[in-house]
Amino acid sequence: MPNALHAIVIHKAGDLRIDEIPEPVPAPDEAVIDVVYGGICGSDLHYWQHGAAGESILRAPMVLGHEVVGVVRRAAPDGSGPAEGARVAVHPATPVKEYVRHPADRPNISGGGYLGSAARFPHRDGAFAHRVAMPTRMLRVLPDRIDLKDAALIEPASVAWHAVNRVGDVTGSSALVVGCGPIGLLAIAVLKARGARHITAVDLHDRPLAIAEQLGADTVLKQPDDADVVAIDADVVIESSGSHRGLDTAIRGTTRGGAVAMVGLLPSGPQPVQIALAIARELDLLGSFRFNDEIDEVIVALADDTLRVSPVVSHIEPWRSAEKAFALAADPRVSSKVLLRFGSAR
Repeated sequence: MPNALHAIVIHKAGDLRIDEIPEPVPAPDEAVIDVVYGGICGSDLHYWQHGAAGESILRAPMVLGHEVVGVVRRAAPDGSGPAEGARVAVHPATPVKEYVRHPADRPNISGGGYLGSAARFPHRDGAFAHRVAMPTRMLRVLPDRIDLKDAALIEPASVAWHAVNRVGDVTGSSALVVGCGPIGLLAIAVLKARGARHITAVDLHDRPLAIAEQLGADTVLKQPDDADVVAIDADVVIESSGSHRGLDTAIRGTTRGGAVAMVGLLPSGPQPVQIALAIARELDLLGSFRFNDEIDEVIVALADDTLRVSPVVSHIEPWRSAEKAFALAADPRVSSKVLLRFGSAR
C-alpha cells in the first residue's frame, strides 16, 4: 500500500522488522507528528543486539525510537500545545506523578515510562514511524534557527547535559570523558559550552577521537596505559563507555575528591572496578539516568550557538534501510550518531 504507515519494530534479539501500523488516533491532549528524523540510541542497539537494555528485558514486539523530531500535522483537539506546522522535538519521558522517596526535582528516577522502553510491561512503543500521536506536554517547539538535523540530537544532548549537571559547576575545571560514542561526544560539547578549562577524551578508536577534537577536546588518548590515566588527574569525569574497563579508567583518572558521573549503561550484574581506590580518594560516584528539564536548556544553547553538536552526526539513512543503519550505528570505527530519515520538513 503506497500510503501505508510503517514503523521500525524489534521483535526479539537480532529480529528487526519494518511493520505496517495503523494511523495514529490522538487523545484530546495529543498532537499528531510527522516524524522527520530519528536518532539511533545505544538502548535501541541493545534491544536489537541482546533483546535487553540493562535491566529492561524485551518481552513482546516494540516500536523503537525516542530521539525524534518532526512537524505537527494536527494540533491537539483540546487546543493545548503547538499549532499545526510547528517544528518540534520530543521529551520522551512520562514521569510518575505520585512516587515515594525521590525529590520532586528528579522525576527521571520516578520509575515512569519512556518512549521505546521495555522497562515496564506492556512496553511503551517508541516513535520510529512516519506519524505518531504525542502528548503535548512532551513537545518542545524549535526556534527557526535550529536545523532539524541538529535538533535530532536534542534528546541525547540533554542526557549529556544532565550528566554534567550531576558533577556540578564545571567552570574552570579539568574534565575527562571516557568513551566517545554519541553521548560522550555530546558530553564534550556540553563541557566546552559550560566553561571546562581542559577536556581530555579517551576512546579505543581514532574516528571518535577526531570528532572529540572538533568538539573541543584539548587532549585525546587512544587506549591509554595506567600511567597516562593516572596523570590525567581530572576534577570531573563523565563515564560514557558503558563498560567496566571504562569505569575503571574513570576512577583511576579522577583527582582526589573529584566526581564521576556514570552515564554509560553497564551490563546487569557485578562489575570488576577499583572501588577501593574510589574510597581512598573519596570520590563521588554519581549515577546519571536520562534527564529532566535540561532539554529546555539544550534548546536555548543550540539556538544561541553556545552548544555545537553537528559533527556528531555521521550518517543519515532512509527508514527503509533500518537494518543497515543499525549495523552502522553499532560500529564505532565508522560511525557516531546515525539518523533515520522518515520524512521532510514542510
